[in-house]
Amino acid sequence: MSHRKERSLAKLLEEWAEGPLREALARLPERSPRFETTGGIALERLYTPLDVESVSYPDDLGLPGAYPFTRGVQPTMYRSRFWTMRQYAGFGDARQTNRRLRYLLAQGQTGLSVAFDLPTQMGYDSDHASAQGEVGRVGVAIDTIDDMQALLGDLPLDRVSTSMTINATAAILLALYVAVARSRDIPLAKLSGTVQNDVLKEYIARGTYIYPPGASLRIATDVFAWCREELPLWNAISVSGYHIREAGSTAVQEVAFTFADGIAYLEAARAAGLPVEEVAGQISFFFNAHNHFLEEIAKFRAARRVWARIMKERFKAKSGRALQMVVPVHVKLALPSERSATVALRTQQILAHESGVADTVDPLGGSYALETLTAGIEERVWAYLGTIDALGGTVKAIETGFQQKEIQEAAFRYQREIDAGTRVIVGVNRFQDEGGEGTAPPIPIQKIDPRLEEEQRARLLAFKQRRTRAAVDAALASVERAAGGAQNLLPHILKAVEARATLGEISDRLRAVFGSYRPASGV
Repeated sequence: MSHRKERSLAKLLEEWAEGPLREALARLPERSPRFETTGGIALERLYTPLDVESVSYPDDLGLPGAYPFTRGVQPTMYRSRFWTMRQYAGFGDARQTNRRLRYLLAQGQTGLSVAFDLPTQMGYDSDHASAQGEVGRVGVAIDTIDDMQALLGDLPLDRVSTSMTINATAAILLALYVAVARSRDIPLAKLSGTVQNDVLKEYIARGTYIYPPGASLRIATDVFAWCREELPLWNAISVSGYHIREAGSTAVQEVAFTFADGIAYLEAARAAGLPVEEVAGQISFFFNAHNHFLEEIAKFRAARRVWARIMKERFKAKSGRALQMVVPVHVKLALPSERSATVALRTQQILAHESGVADTVDPLGGSYALETLTAGIEERVWAYLGTIDALGGTVKAIETGFQQKEIQEAAFRYQREIDAGTRVIVGVNRFQDEGGEGTAPPIPIQKIDPRLEEEQRARLLAFKQRRTRAAVDAALASVERAAGGAQNLLPHILKAVEARATLGEISDRLRAVFGSYRPASGV
């Protein structure tokens, strides 16, 4: 834009403000004195080319499939292939969940996503006292290799990717998955999927950690190293901002704290002697899709740019895959029923095939408002990353409660706005259904039969009675020795699950070496 045109636009804006705008406001004042995103970023009344003068197209936007990937990580994006459609599934026992997974594949789902119950996440077998009342409730109960065989029964593991939302016990669940594939003579090189394996966010936002942060990083890097050698198509970690957002963070905090975790994992991998550029190619991310339309689009565009710059400038990565932020999104309220999962899948299919949004790469790119918001989110993310570095890095910041406190304050502000009515949530603080004609029927919530827990415990007892105790004890002792030394844990865990050790037994041997984490008071 020439200097003469800039002066012309500034003059045009001045005339508009003094004329049409002033007259319109006199007739009809705006709804609020301040408009802002969900995260509190101010939204101006109007954006023009003057607002994006500092945005360099080559340096800040680029082209799809090229650095800094603001406009997408693939040159053609969804014009070539639609995104993987996988509905979150996992409830009750392995057989129930297997039926759901096969149903969803028959409905056109193109990948699997498995949720695990709290005992499985926390390293307890279903017969442990701490598991009482929680077996199969918020995910599927997996105690043994027999459970994993039942979960994956008749599923084409060499042709479908599987995402497993599991963290503290990720190494054990991955070993169980691999053990099943080996029992079917499926080449490991054909297995594709993701194990979440992101324990750092558990200390920040979710709470299903077992071991102290240092031990958790060791286990995570062992998974990186083992996948690099044995599972070339597998994403060894899915660094998760989803749970950070669900805990009440802003969009900026979601991106910043997630990337700070990603940096910590890569630094741990580098300290373990792993080639960072290769490890980065095994990393995917996992974000939330929240309510504010423009902010969420800008968030993903800013995140792609920030991660590319982190990898290029901080880790000196050169390959395209290492620079790319690959990310699925979730909009999860609860473990879905069969009907609600089908509706969600049909919604994605309509978006893909009917809406036209997948027919053009980055269709909103170049919007003055969107590019301004993208740059604003990026700036705020870098500020948070600088603060975390100044605190000594992610683990130090977690130990002082920095991220936790920031999220708590953001969640409090958001809830206060809802309670005061200054932020409208349809059906919650305004436009509630009062009953009577026209009222939508209640949405049925999936419920778990309470008899399931007793049945799962009975199966576990029978499993233990059928195995060779000496072989189990030898395999568990091997896991414990490896944990106390420097060997990679995964080969030992794999041998243990194949020797028919349970998830809880393996977790207990790791607890014996690593201990259990207890956060400092007030964190």
